[in-house]
Amino acid sequence: MPQFSYKARRRSGEVVEGLLEVPDRPAALAQIERLGLFAVAVDAAKGSGAAASAAPSKGEKRDWKASLPPTLREYLGRQRKPKLQELATFTQQLSNLLKSGMALTVALNSMTHLESKGISAEVSKRLKQEVMEGRSLSDAMAKQPVIFSELYINMVRAGESSGALVEVLLRLADHYERFAQVQSRFTSALVYPAFVAVVGVAIIVFFMTYMLPKFLSMFKGMNLQLPIMTQMLVSFSDTIAAYWWLILLVIITAGVLFKRFQSTEEGKRKIDRWKLNAPVFGKVIKLNIFGQFARTLGTLLQNGVPVLAALKITEQTMSNRMVKEAIAQTREAVTDGKTIAQPLARSKIFPQLMIDLLKIGEDTGDVPGALKNLADTYENELSIALRVLTNMIEPVMIIMMSIGVGFLLLSVLSAMFSMTANIGGSISGR
Repeated sequence: MPQFSYKARRRSGEVVEGLLEVPDRPAALAQIERLGLFAVAVDAAKGSGAAASAAPSKGEKRDWKASLPPTLREYLGRQRKPKLQELATFTQQLSNLLKSGMALTVALNSMTHLESKGISAEVSKRLKQEVMEGRSLSDAMAKQPVIFSELYINMVRAGESSGALVEVLLRLADHYERFAQVQSRFTSALVYPAFVAVVGVAIIVFFMTYMLPKFLSMFKGMNLQLPIMTQMLVSFSDTIAAYWWLILLVIITAGVLFKRFQSTEEGKRKIDRWKLNAPVFGKVIKLNIFGQFARTLGTLLQNGVPVLAALKITEQTMSNRMVKEAIAQTREAVTDGKTIAQPLARSKIFPQLMIDLLKIGEDTGDVPGALKNLADTYENELSIALRVLTNMIEPVMIIMMSIGVGFLLLSVLSAMFSMTANIGGSISGR
């Protein structure tokens, strides 16, 4: 029977080596796991014939990726950035396993067998391997930056330092769950208006390209004065048909110029400033930013992350340039020994309610609690604002589409009425 040499670790961390006589490598791994060990390396023993038995037999299923070029194989195996809900599920599963009393390596091994949508089992395998080699969980996660953000890694590091890793993971799961819910509300608020817009545009395009030419062919050859609305529609259709390439060129040029402007630092700042001051949508954007700021900073401070590090991580999670600059200025002021609320107030971006509650939190020594209350407040206001925005957008979109489609129908019907009246007049004149 083939022989396999192995190197493994006990739960205490002690390294052990040995030799096993098993049919193949998977059987060797299973045997090592039954011994209560964690495999580090399993290789075919020299001269045992294990190398031949480890190779796939003629009828055995082979990994099709193994035959691909290394570059393509690496691209296919690349892990995408997980969604917020996927990261929340992964974190919840890991915290539940640790809460049940499992050792970290055992929990990570179990995670490789759990279905975690969006995060492959390979992520847990790499984490387990790094931990078995003596690294901390936070250091292991830092080697996978696509999956785990600075916020996640620093929270886990704080949990390891304080001995409250399970509690920290539960808070992280709740943190990402809340952000996933906010993201879902944004998406839901835009689904119906987008559907109405797509359907309306599709109807107009179909009418202009298919139905209108058929109606116009009926009027050709007839000495008929078309109504003004019909003439406008025909002129518009002829202009698009004759100069569609110019219109397309203008749209592409405008898009390229906007992208170029958006790629500059000054352009990003102006666009982000406009977002904060935009009518109707500006309020929704601000509520989302304030809630995200309060939730992220509060979660970090609650788990023992130092103030300066927490502000830096929070700054990195913000997408708006104006808000990032305000947090950076606050961080510099805090370095000089000032409180958080005072420099935030000078930025003129954060509302007075946040400043006042932060001052109260600093006076009472409970800044994380004040930030949590602020996050709950802004998230509730965001839900209300999104409902109001949706209720306002829906009728506006319906009215706009109704006006466009109604203009098309009225233009054609008025022409048909003119044609009918002309035919009726000719018959009566005879």
